[in-house]
Amino acid sequence: MVGHPMHPDLELILPAGDELGEGPIWDVDAQRLYWVDIDGKRYHTYDPATGAHAVVVVGELLGALALTRSGRLLLATDSGLSFFDPTQRSLTPIGNPEADRPGNRFNDGAVDRAGRFWSGTLGETRDNHLYRLDPGGSIKRMDSGIAISNGIAWSRDDRVMYFVDSLPAVIYAYDFDLASGEIANRRVFVNHADRRGLPDGLIVDAEGFVWTALWDGYGLERYDPDGRLERTLALPVQYPTSLAFGGPDLTELYITSALCEIPHAERAAAAPAGGLFRIRGAGRGLPEPRFAD
Repeated sequence: MVGHPMHPDLELILPAGDELGEGPIWDVDAQRLYWVDIDGKRYHTYDPATGAHAVVVVGELLGALALTRSGRLLLATDSGLSFFDPTQRSLTPIGNPEADRPGNRFNDGAVDRAGRFWSGTLGETRDNHLYRLDPGGSIKRMDSGIAISNGIAWSRDDRVMYFVDSLPAVIYAYDFDLASGEIANRRVFVNHADRRGLPDGLIVDAEGFVWTALWDGYGLERYDPDGRLERTLALPVQYPTSLAFGGPDLTELYITSALCEIPHAERAAAAPAGGLFRIRGAGRGLPEPRFAD
């Protein structure tokens, strides 16, 4: 992002080598970070207090990971939605609403503050879908006509849901009802089509501002609740993917990135692409809800 500054406290935490690092989530209870490597079919855990880093291979294209109240993990993969027991390393399928579309897979996902999990799909067409998994196990299609489903987050007052469709480079806003889990009145919150980079991962911070990572955009953007660009932060990697606030007071901004679009012959020069980054002092986040299993 030529002309935009890098934050003075930006640092590479781990040269993770992720083909498609995505979906960081901070576990407030365990004080550790989770994130996935979609193409690597694995997820990571990282404890910043000790530096402990572990990699767990799941064996499926792993679009998103969510924490649950029971301690299991909820995974969105190319075979549908499943629970994963980290101790037994075992998958328990929940369901796959797109089993008839083998070229599709789930991508990014998030849990709302009533404990429901939301995730959308991507595939060979632009007619993909957004789904909601309820605590009882039912899966409901919530929207259609989506090219590449991506980041999902909610306003602080739970009246707005934000959702990224990356291919048209749009962040949508919906009216959201926390009690019922229904969405309505989809409208464009940010249209990024005339600028470099595609909106990818998405979060809302403690002030109600919306952050997105810019795929092929070398940076992050922060928008106020009216959709006005408030801040741009440059990154040293072309394909940042997503972001999450963590740390004891949720003031450490973690950023994932990808290697998959970089030819192998150019990867040495592209370092630290595929790594995990951290910025201290960029803002404060909100605790991540857990799925109500």
